[in-house]
Amino acid sequence: MVDVKSICRETVLVAINKFISENYPDIFAVESSSIQIQTPPDSSMGDLGIPMFVFAKALRMGPPQIAAKVVQYIDNNSIGEFIAVGPYINVKLKKGNVSFEILQKIENQKESYGSFNSEEKKPLEGRRVMVEFSSPNTNKPLHLGHMRNDALGESVSRILKMAGAEVFKVDLINNRGIHICKSMLAYKLFHESKGDTPESLNLKGDHFVGQCYIEFDKYSKEHPEALQQAEEMLIKWENGDKEIRSLWQKMNEWTFEGVKATYERTGISFDKFYFESETYLKGKDEILKGLEKGVFYKAEDGSVRVDVSEVAGNNKDGEAQQKVLLRKDGTSVYITQDIGTAISRHNDWAFNQLVYVVASEQIYHFKVLFYILKKLGFDWTNNLYHLSYGLVNLPSGRMKSREGTIVDADDLISSLQKSALEQIIEKGRDKEVGDADAVSEKVALAALHYYLLQVNPVKDMLFNPEESLSFNGNTGPYLQYMGARITSILSKAEEKKINISSSEESISLLTACEEWELIKQLSTFPDIVQKAAENLDPSFITTYLYDLSKLFSKFYQQCPILSCEDELLKSARLYLAKCTLQVMKNSMNLVLVPYLEKM
Repeated sequence: MVDVKSICRETVLVAINKFISENYPDIFAVESSSIQIQTPPDSSMGDLGIPMFVFAKALRMGPPQIAAKVVQYIDNNSIGEFIAVGPYINVKLKKGNVSFEILQKIENQKESYGSFNSEEKKPLEGRRVMVEFSSPNTNKPLHLGHMRNDALGESVSRILKMAGAEVFKVDLINNRGIHICKSMLAYKLFHESKGDTPESLNLKGDHFVGQCYIEFDKYSKEHPEALQQAEEMLIKWENGDKEIRSLWQKMNEWTFEGVKATYERTGISFDKFYFESETYLKGKDEILKGLEKGVFYKAEDGSVRVDVSEVAGNNKDGEAQQKVLLRKDGTSVYITQDIGTAISRHNDWAFNQLVYVVASEQIYHFKVLFYILKKLGFDWTNNLYHLSYGLVNLPSGRMKSREGTIVDADDLISSLQKSALEQIIEKGRDKEVGDADAVSEKVALAALHYYLLQVNPVKDMLFNPEESLSFNGNTGPYLQYMGARITSILSKAEEKKINISSSEESISLLTACEEWELIKQLSTFPDIVQKAAENLDPSFITTYLYDLSKLFSKFYQQCPILSCEDELLKSARLYLAKCTLQVMKNSMNLVLVPYLEKM
């Protein structure tokens, strides 16, 4: 199948090299990678633009003059007209020919459309990417912050996979430490004697354990000795005390089962779970090996340290900044665990890139972690990446789990689902959509995920539940509505036995401005997927989706489909609608927005 951008790139490449060979014989020929294709800001200037700035220095000529000279070497062809517009060579494509090629590609590739670049290759093919995300604590349920983390991790994984990478999703369960013991102590104080369990109290396991964590915080304010009791419990745990270990195992299972239920509800999945209780000691051997090799050193107090000034700068006193890797008693610290875990993961699944989806509060930690792993000599450390994301809060303010002001993920989704159901009933659509409860659940997930992903990951954000649920504007439910509208059009055409034609003759009739702009938008999807994958940023997809929906809406308003009197044009417009729906489905899947046939 012909690729428009490849033809345009090759056409300009041949022309500029011919111009150079005739006028600058001492200059090397231009390579294909130098020919960058862009979209002009005004469609009246052309459909594609190729800037000449990159050649100005070598040719000692202004970009507008280069563009004017080079177009003289381009003959007319079946793709379109090449014209000089300032410093650009713009291409006015021949709509009929190009539209047919674009729509045929979508029809043929279906769910795979978006995976292949202009050279018909998957841009990330051969790359093995491990993505770590979520990483919950087993002393509380998932909250709104986890929802942004989970949405980013799952969406980025899907985007990478569509771009051709082999992806392995992992989750580190933080199931040990003082925070866990706080919940355990509260359970022993307030619930153990009564035999309370999540089942007996009709609670999800993670909600029950989270309640214990809040109870500890309240209790400790009146009983300062509570913290010491929790610390003593941690020591017993580390020493393998059977009673403490048994309680820890039971409460961990309660929480983990609850968390997994939330994962299933939100469409989040993993290829492997790692548990901190199994990994926290693994880095110690590596640190001792590094000590023997002189990578690390032993401080005067007996602790093992490393100078991290190269990446972290000097401390506030202007002295070299040191990072403790083993305490003076030989015990591990948090970063020691991460060192061991990273090495174990590479042994488990030999990645060439590892992406950590972790909040921006941990930027320093990951700078130091990557630096230490590099010092240890692992060749894969150059491709470690911290996908840092900003905080997410409600308009009411920041959340604190120990005070019980956390926005619980399950409660939030249920609240959104309830509001969506009320809107469906209010509009009298509850019978029309079929299972109104199931539909409203998918609307809730679309509202949540799309709202969280439409912002660039690095930015802090406020999650506004009311805005997220709007059926108008830049929201998940609006996109679902557009998908359902297109499905309805295609269903009515099928009921009326109207032919959907994909012939070159019928597609050549799609010459209206609204049709052409929609087709061009469909053609850019593979480029958007590649950009989103390279930048690990789902907001490229959300922006694309909203723009695509607006263009289809404009097309639908200006170009009658089912009421079109020209049967051949009607069938071509139905084909355009069908291709648009396919691209919408592909895009929505990447940003965790469930497709709905009816709304």
